[in-house]
Amino acid sequence: MNATIGKFGYPATLIAEFAHWLVLLRPAQPTLGSLVLAAKSDATAFGDLPAEAHAELALATKAIESALTEAVGYEKINYLMLMMVDPHVHFHVLPRHGGSREHEGLRITDAGWPGQPDLGSAVKLDPDQIAALTGWLRPYFA
Repeated sequence: MNATIGKFGYPATLIAEFAHWLVLLRPAQPTLGSLVLAAKSDATAFGDLPAEAHAELALATKAIESALTEAVGYEKINYLMLMMVDPHVHFHVLPRHGGSREHEGLRITDAGWPGQPDLGSAVKLDPDQIAALTGWLRPYFA
């Protein structure tokens, strides 16, 4: 696994795995159910991924959208490929909605709705919250 995957808490944050991609819980949640879709490759440019990774991206995004529809009932979804600090190919996946969403007492409001996501308002999760949210979301990917 590349360093970017490690920075996002792998393996504790692992929710789903594909041949070329990992779905990780984002340890700082701007909206409840925020994820990281990370390429397993060492590529630092999207175009450098193998064709198979690009093809599998369709399967990964369908799985993400189906799971997050059930789990949080988002209104829109944002895939942000920022790669400014963490260089390996990855997307921040943010389920967007008006108001807030809650799971087991953790309530998170989409502070940027309906505009751009407010990443600065993200709730930083502790290890127990990471375990609870990954455990909650994994079955939606089964």
